[in-house]
Amino acid sequence: MSGRVADGGTPLMTQYREIKARHPNAILFFRMGDFYEMFFDDAELGAKTLGITLTSRGDGVPLAGVPVKAAADYLRQLLAAGLRVAICEQVEDPKAAKGIVRREVVETITPGAVLDETFLAGTKNNFLVAAWADEAHGRMGGLAAVDLSTGEFLLETMPGERLAESVSRLGPAEVVQPAESALPLDDGVMRTAREAWEFDPALAQDDLARRFQLASLDGLGLGAEDAPAVGAAGALLRYLAELQPGGLPHLMRPVARRGEGHLWLDEMTRRNLELVEPLRAGTKGATLFEVIDATVTPMGGRLLRQWVLSPLADAAAIDRRLDAVTVFFADPRGRARLREALEGVRDLERLAGRAAAGRATPRELGALRDSLLRLPDVLGAFTGLKDRESSALLAAIARDFDLLADLAARLSAGLSDRPPAVLADGDAIRTGFDAELDELRGLRDGGKQYIASLQERERGRTGIPSLKVGYNKVFGYYLEVTHAHAGRVPPDYERRQTLAGAERYVTPELKEYEAKVLGAEERIGQREGALFALLRDEAGRAAPRLQQTARALAQLDVWAGLADLAERNQYVRPAVDQGFELELVGSRHPVLERRMAREAFIPNDVRFEPSARVLLVTGPNMAGKSTILRQIGLCVLLAQMGSYVPARSARIGVVDRLFTRVGASDNLARGQSTFMVEMSETSAILHSATARSLVLLDEIGRGTSTYDGVAIAWAVSEHLHDRTGCKTMFATHYHELMQLPETLAHARNYNVAVRESGGTVVFLHRLEPGGTDQSYGVHVAELAGLPAPVVARAREVLATLEGEHRVAPGEPTPPADPGQLALFAGEPDPVLRELGALDVDSLTPLEALNRLAELKKRASRPK
Repeated sequence: MSGRVADGGTPLMTQYREIKARHPNAILFFRMGDFYEMFFDDAELGAKTLGITLTSRGDGVPLAGVPVKAAADYLRQLLAAGLRVAICEQVEDPKAAKGIVRREVVETITPGAVLDETFLAGTKNNFLVAAWADEAHGRMGGLAAVDLSTGEFLLETMPGERLAESVSRLGPAEVVQPAESALPLDDGVMRTAREAWEFDPALAQDDLARRFQLASLDGLGLGAEDAPAVGAAGALLRYLAELQPGGLPHLMRPVARRGEGHLWLDEMTRRNLELVEPLRAGTKGATLFEVIDATVTPMGGRLLRQWVLSPLADAAAIDRRLDAVTVFFADPRGRARLREALEGVRDLERLAGRAAAGRATPRELGALRDSLLRLPDVLGAFTGLKDRESSALLAAIARDFDLLADLAARLSAGLSDRPPAVLADGDAIRTGFDAELDELRGLRDGGKQYIASLQERERGRTGIPSLKVGYNKVFGYYLEVTHAHAGRVPPDYERRQTLAGAERYVTPELKEYEAKVLGAEERIGQREGALFALLRDEAGRAAPRLQQTARALAQLDVWAGLADLAERNQYVRPAVDQGFELELVGSRHPVLERRMAREAFIPNDVRFEPSARVLLVTGPNMAGKSTILRQIGLCVLLAQMGSYVPARSARIGVVDRLFTRVGASDNLARGQSTFMVEMSETSAILHSATARSLVLLDEIGRGTSTYDGVAIAWAVSEHLHDRTGCKTMFATHYHELMQLPETLAHARNYNVAVRESGGTVVFLHRLEPGGTDQSYGVHVAELAGLPAPVVARAREVLATLEGEHRVAPGEPTPPADPGQLALFAGEPDPVLRELGALDVDSLTPLEALNRLAELKKRASRPK
């Protein structure tokens, strides 16, 4: 680096350094004419990330640039690389500038702070979340989430141990945390550290009240118990003010999410049930959301996704949603008409946000206009639905539906039929909207027509047949004559440029009309820009109304889509109440049945009641135990989000928390074994489940030795039965657990039916009462294609082991081997006596597991 640059360099570099110093953690896109330039370290990092040429200025400063028109693609690459980009624009006309053009950073783009629709998934919110745990309020956690593209603003308070789960549920692109926080985040989420004082609830109260012009936060329905969420909101608003200096006029009033009103789904359950992400990355059609999403608008898709991830836990609220779906289900023709009307509506929420932020292009404002013009058709189809009055939610929408006819009329009058993608391309404003603009266009077009006719007139006057009129940005309009006809050039031609084979001239007449045309072009651009800005401002001021209408359209879209899904796939309306019972008759897995022939999927019945609340399911691999567990969970989730369910009939006693532990979930990348992850997940369930929860467990304890596994599975089953009292289905290979109903009054045995015929096994995939002592593992191995000698040898070994160790139900248990812990029978020994003396009710689940491990170790010592 030269001494001249180190000392501050040119005035331009001095300006750059001053602006960069205010944004040290972002790549600075420094606007210079038609390019965004990067300098110094930014240039080197940008060139490497984007794969563009790194060059240098004359003074040795490293330089890399991208065209303004192509900036979106480059920004997308930088964001994908986890980088921030500060956009520094020229904020005055270079022609009017005295000295260096004034420049300012107009926004900083991060993965969580994106307004451009081309960067975003249509059916997924792009949340920027602030989260922290407040020591002063009993380690309660608080989060605030904003989607800048839609203006949504959410607040939530929860116990500190659930903070990470709550953040993960939102799937944020970026999380703001106190600098010392160690909150675990999902892969690919940008972490932004802020000072701890920024999360102070007292400071945040003033910020929120000022932001939404309130005397107190009572107007937002927030109380003292919401302090952690309020603190998070304050930090988030402060950060957003830095990212968006121009403000966020489209930001909605925050909505407080009350955890008790929603079904709690932890990350394990969301993953195991494949709600929005498949277990195998890239698999299409594997998630519940993909299968049930019949929405036709982006707003509807986003709302459905929110409902899938956060179902309700109040029977009355669920029934109100089901009432709305029922109206659409009962009127197929009305539903089809509404869905057809909705198909023409674009993303009103995000278009409103871009207009309010002053970012909407002419084409986007045209899309907003065209969407508003569809609203009368939507309202007509909606009000024409049969029995619409039977739904309180639909009645409320009908009362408050805003057609925004005034804005639609204004945009229709002002915008051309097909507005350009970029304002600079011209013709964004409709002819007849503004007299001054029409006059300027007349001057321009008349001058162009005159100049176009000038070529024929000059050819006739001079007798030069090859004479032509041309234009370039350097010399403007000119008359071009080849050297062969130079002798015929009239005296009033003024030479402007000499070429290899021709001369270029101007005349006083041509210069006069050129001034008219070019002057008009410039003034047209200015006038169109001013008129378009007025129209965009009007749309921006209407953002709250647009957001309200968008929300109504999203709900109609979701309910109509769920009704369409129910009719096409023979779903039924569930009966929902606050009781304990859960009964599914002919239930099906909504995803699997779509991926196979309908007649090939075997429906199943299941019933939980107070006298039979723990169901122990045995059966071999491939019999369908895991599928049954998952379909029960999915049916409950669908019902509680307000959807019909895949069954012949369903009665759902609302659950407050749904836990699934299905299949292996190794976390080796974090240094945890399969068994450790399994135990951690099981521990979380035992600590969090309540009597109103639904717990679905598959193969607990299989990651360790058989006796350890049986002991753990036994203890977990007892705890859920005796201490928790919740609805539980436990699928297991441990046939010893079939003895549990003998000591647990509310436990029942079930099996997934299998039939043997002619030495072969047929999996019936049907849940039946009663246990089974057959595992059929060797049969499954044979079906999987193991070599015949291996299968034959496995049968020999199995017969030997079963002859020596197997205990059939009802038979006396043989004496235990000296090195084994006899759990269920055999001669008493000191270990068993100590086990019998334990006060199980006073132990936590983790303490119980630790004591079992200690007893196992002692029992395994040689006698």
